[in-house]
Amino acid sequence: MGEEPYYGPDFGLLRKQDPELAQVLLDELDRQRGGLQLVASENFTSPAVLAAMGSTLTNKYAEGYPGRRYYGGCEVVDRAERLAVQRARKLFGAEHANVQPHSGASANLAAYAALLQPGDTMLAMALPHGGHLTHGSKVNFSGRWFNVVSYGVRRDTELIDYDEVRDLALRHQPKLIVCGATAYPRLIDFTVFRGIADEVGAWLLADVAHTSGLMAGGVIPSAVPHADVVTFTTHKALRGPRGGAILCTEELAAKIDRAVYPFIQGGPMMHVVAAKAVAFAEAMRPEFADYARRVIVNAQALTEALAGEGMRAVSGGTDTHLALIDLRDLDVSGAEAERRCAAAGITLNRNVIPYDPEPAAITSGIRVGTPCVTTQGMGPQELKEVGTLVTRAVRQPGRAREIGARVSALLAIHQPYLSEY
Repeated sequence: MGEEPYYGPDFGLLRKQDPELAQVLLDELDRQRGGLQLVASENFTSPAVLAAMGSTLTNKYAEGYPGRRYYGGCEVVDRAERLAVQRARKLFGAEHANVQPHSGASANLAAYAALLQPGDTMLAMALPHGGHLTHGSKVNFSGRWFNVVSYGVRRDTELIDYDEVRDLALRHQPKLIVCGATAYPRLIDFTVFRGIADEVGAWLLADVAHTSGLMAGGVIPSAVPHADVVTFTTHKALRGPRGGAILCTEELAAKIDRAVYPFIQGGPMMHVVAAKAVAFAEAMRPEFADYARRVIVNAQALTEALAGEGMRAVSGGTDTHLALIDLRDLDVSGAEAERRCAAAGITLNRNVIPYDPEPAAITSGIRVGTPCVTTQGMGPQELKEVGTLVTRAVRQPGRAREIGARVSALLAIHQPYLSEY
């Protein structure tokens, strides 16, 4: 590791021309490097990904697809998109890939547009049980435009009730079944979902925004062989730029492409597409598979440490990169726990738990994840200590400064964005 922080491409020029905005970037780098980042949906990209995002590709309008653009001068950016598509297909073993969606929500919107008409019925996981806003929340387009039937987890095991999913599918005959979650720590059985979808003649969409990096690393089962469409984000455990992508069968390729452009988006962000290509290439390296494995090992070590301190893990543990922690026995809300941890230099988020008696703004739980700390080189021993620090921060808010000092000592050994990454 070097000693100087990596500030990003051409930072010296930015600092000279716009010192006010440059200071914002410096402050955010200090924030990221100065605390434990346990938000499950975040990660640290490589400097190569940052360099691609800060490139002149941002200047090019490229509505359409490679070889079929509506602007001239796209012959160079076409190469970037073709690389991203080829690498995504190879990485995930998919028949077709669309790398243009700006986000996971955009990817889901495009997938719904390709498969559904307004008013059609879809079956998806309820947001309070671990689903996503775009899986049918009433405040989201998905809940307003479609007839959404929601499934959840069992009260006793806090695991997906596949019998309930099948019963709801048989009763409501959805045109689309969505599986995937943002706060569900266990593996999802895509084989069972495929069987249910086939039984009722529904399309199957897997939203693997949270677990795509683990699938790319080959450490959890992939949704690609089972789902008609797979949507995902390129950040989180995949460690790429903020953005979305869609994988699908060749049968649906044209529908998906038309749904992304021209239906929901205009010109793609070619600098981000290029950064996605970089991330896909990085994920094909052997060391990424080891990284993905360590993410899960670290999540399990953190979860066990928290449980040993009296912080109950929803469903009893985790199979992935995240854990959901029930705080009701501690008589502390998720919102308060988030504030107490922040005061000690630990960033995480409040989160509803299944059958939560508190509203989403308060919650009875927190969500923790290990992509960031694993990128920093931490292992199970460090994550056990992190579990102790989180517990003490939640239980003993008066010791925030002392806990913060231990956080700083831990981070002094594991710093992101040094001159060598």
